[in-house]
Amino acid sequence: MTIPKPFSSPESSPESLTFAELGLNAALLKALPTRLKHPTRIQQLAIPAILEGRDLLALSQTGSGKTFAFGLPLLQILRQQIAAQTTANSVPTANAQALVLVPTRELAQQVTKALHALASELSASLHILLLCGGVSQEDQLAELAAKPQLLVATPGRLLDLCIQSHISLDLIKHLVLDEADRLLEMGFWPDVQKLMALMPKRKQTSLFSATLPEALDNLAGKLLTNDPLRVEASTLNSVAAEIEERLYLVNKGSKAQALIALLKQYQWPQVLVFISARDDADAVAKRLGKAGMKAAALHGEKDQTVRSQTLADFKANRIQVLVATDLMARGIHVDALPVVINLDLPASAPVYVHRIGRTARAGAKGLAISLVCHGEMAFLTAIRSLTARELPLALLADFPVTDKPSEKNTDDGVNGKVERKRPPRDKQANRRSINKHSAKAFKGKR
Repeated sequence: MTIPKPFSSPESSPESLTFAELGLNAALLKALPTRLKHPTRIQQLAIPAILEGRDLLALSQTGSGKTFAFGLPLLQILRQQIAAQTTANSVPTANAQALVLVPTRELAQQVTKALHALASELSASLHILLLCGGVSQEDQLAELAAKPQLLVATPGRLLDLCIQSHISLDLIKHLVLDEADRLLEMGFWPDVQKLMALMPKRKQTSLFSATLPEALDNLAGKLLTNDPLRVEASTLNSVAAEIEERLYLVNKGSKAQALIALLKQYQWPQVLVFISARDDADAVAKRLGKAGMKAAALHGEKDQTVRSQTLADFKANRIQVLVATDLMARGIHVDALPVVINLDLPASAPVYVHRIGRTARAGAKGLAISLVCHGEMAFLTAIRSLTARELPLALLADFPVTDKPSEKNTDDGVNGKVERKRPPRDKQANRRSINKHSAKAFKGKR
C-alpha cells in the first residue's frame, strides 16, 4: 500500500502558524511552555493528522520537535476522553488507551518527562506511566494503581509485564512508534510484534523517524491502514543545516590522542563523544580523566541508576565530556550542546545522522567532528551516499597520517587514489620479524 504524501511541501508551511491554528484547544495551549512560540514544521504537519484520527508516517530531522508532534495531540485526545467519562459519571477504565514505544530507557525517560509536565497542567486525572528496564518492577506495578491513560515504554519491559498479566493492552486506541527505524531492528522488532498482537487491530498508529530505511518504508504500508498520511518535514535522511561537519583523516591508533588534543585546544564546555564499543567507551573516559578532564562513560552495561545519574550530571554541566555508545544517539536532548565528536564512524549510515543530530537542536547551531581512519572508508562512502553530502576529509595539525588504505586503489578523500598493497618482500620481512618476536616470547627465563 502506498501512503500518500501531503499536497503541500513542508517548505511551504507558514512560519507564523500558531498552535491554536493546528486544532489544539485552549487548555492545552495554556499548558504549553512559554518558550514555544510557533510550532515546528513536523508539528504543523503531524498534529492535525493525529487529531483527525489518521494513521501517520512522519519523517523529520533530529531535534525538530517530534515528541510534541505526537505528544500534544495525544494529550488533548486523552483529556477529552477523561472529560467525557466525568460528564457521564462513568468509571475510568483501568487499562491505558495510548502507548508510546521507544528503543532506549533514556529516551523513554525524556519523553515521559516532557509529556508529564504538560499532563500535570491539563488534568489531575491524566496520568502517564514510564515502563522500562533497570527500574524496580514493584514500583512500576504500584504506579499502575493510578490507572494511567498513557504508557511510555521500552518493548522488553512492557512485554514482560504483559506476559505476567500485570498489564493489558486490549484497550489501546493510539500507538506511537518513536524512532521507528530503530524499533525495526532485530533487537526490538520481535518484541514489538508480540506487543502489537496484544492490541486491538483497529487503532490509530503513528510512526516517527528521522531516517527512512527500506524496511520501514515497506512496513509502513502494512501497519498504517486508517486513511494513512505520510509527511516529510525535511529532505529524507538529511542533516540539519545548522550543523557544521568536519571530518579528519587520522591514524587508527592516534584517535584518542587526537581527541584529547582537540578538547584541550578548543575547551568546549560540553562535548558528547560517540564510540561503538562499550569497553572502548570506558577506556577512553578513563584516559580523558587522566588527562585532567571531567569525563564519564555511558553504555548499556551500566546500572540504570548510574546511567540516569551520569546523563543528569552531563546535562547539568557537572561532566564536561560524555563518552557514549549509540544508546545516546536516539532522541536524547541536551540543551545547547555545542559539539558532537565521532571517535569512530558507525557501520550504519543512518546512525551517523542520529549521532550528530544531538547538536544543533531546536534551531541552535552546532559542530560535528568525525575522526576517520582508512579502515572506515566504506562507512564514510555509505554516509556520503545517504546524506548526499560531500563530507571531504581534512588532515589534523600535528597528526600526520602514516597508515595506508586497506584495499588497492582506495580513495581516502585527501590524497586521492592510493596504491595500497605492500610489495611481497615487505610482507615476507614482516612475517620474519613477527616470527623472531614470537620465538623470543617462548624462551624460558635464565
